[in-house]
Amino acid sequence: MRVAFYTLGCKLNQAETEFLVGQFSQSGLQLVSSDDVADVYIANTCTVTHIADRKSRHWLRLARRRNPHALIVATGCYTQRSRQDLSKLADLVVDNAEKENLLALIQTLSLDRTGLGEDETTESQVPAATVRTRSLIKIQDGCHGPCTYCIVPKVRPREYSLPSFQIIDEVKRKVALGYKEVVLTGTKVGSYRDDGGDLKDLIRRILDETHIERLHLSSLQPSEISSQLLDLWQDEKLCRHFHLALQSGSETVLQRMKRNYSLDEYRRTMNLIREKMPDAATTTDVMVGFPGESDEEYEQTYSFCQQAAFANIHVFPFSSRPGTAAARMDGQVNDKVKQERSHRMLELAQDSRRHFREQFLGQTVPVLWEQETKPGSGIYSGLTSNYIRVFARCKKPLSNEITLAKLVELHNQGIRGEMADENPG
Repeated sequence: MRVAFYTLGCKLNQAETEFLVGQFSQSGLQLVSSDDVADVYIANTCTVTHIADRKSRHWLRLARRRNPHALIVATGCYTQRSRQDLSKLADLVVDNAEKENLLALIQTLSLDRTGLGEDETTESQVPAATVRTRSLIKIQDGCHGPCTYCIVPKVRPREYSLPSFQIIDEVKRKVALGYKEVVLTGTKVGSYRDDGGDLKDLIRRILDETHIERLHLSSLQPSEISSQLLDLWQDEKLCRHFHLALQSGSETVLQRMKRNYSLDEYRRTMNLIREKMPDAATTTDVMVGFPGESDEEYEQTYSFCQQAAFANIHVFPFSSRPGTAAARMDGQVNDKVKQERSHRMLELAQDSRRHFREQFLGQTVPVLWEQETKPGSGIYSGLTSNYIRVFARCKKPLSNEITLAKLVELHNQGIRGEMADENPG
């Protein structure tokens, strides 16, 4: 049976897909690319924006056209928000609570179906993204946050943390499979709790009890970062990259969003990170066009981001989500204004990325190499500990190796490097 996965959304969704892919692969099923011919198509959906909804529906329709006999499956957060939308496009709709049982459900259903793909003879290639370099591991799920724009508390309402022994066993398993880096992810990673321990304790145990070479945390909240937590970064295995969602640089907009921090608190957290780790990258999310956002409030956000000198800014126009408080607020900003504000903020994001990378030109740093940019090119792409994308030419295979590279020249997607132990070129 040929199975194709399509994943939208956050790192948590990606981690859950990775878990499912492992299950399906161990069961002897053939994994194929998301745009290939398959017997089963599985969309792990996102519903954070209306664009994510649209992409999910579009892919499900494409899957039906690729193989009309296939079993089409929808799971993920969109199924939690509007099951009826997806039941028109998918044969099976599975909510987040049942996602981990997806293999058993599909095996049961497929026994009752005949002719899956029998009229198709196209050869399917195993997805290219099977290089075992970086693995996402779910440690926590759910959110009860009060943010007025966010649909997540409605689609992932149950907060829980996975047992620490289970996470450590999973890290060990990924190391045994050859992964060099794991990313700890969840809806609210910083709220992790298990048997009296918190995120600091989990990180210490992973560093002490496993042989993972690089450990990376996904998004954190400013209030979740303390001096004691940052002291753990004395261990060079911890990636020096922090993603702190700002959303707005206007105090009044933050209040309407019901974010749980002030701009002063956010600044203090950034300053604390930079005091302890001057080379760390701090990236962020910024939402433009929140209901009632005035020109002045937008300029406050723009100015804050200029001064903050982020390593990167992910810019999102506000997307009204049915059932959230923000969807009912007065002062909805029109699409043209949101587009103009997004465009200007994206230009600032580009400048911020360039300025951050320029600081490291001439330095020689460890890079975890992923794979060739094109098969046979001899040019490899990888990431530094602070998540700068590096491109370098090498005569020997580099995939899934950590080596030193000298950062020599800005590249449109990162920095061009030279292998520290080879002559240039």
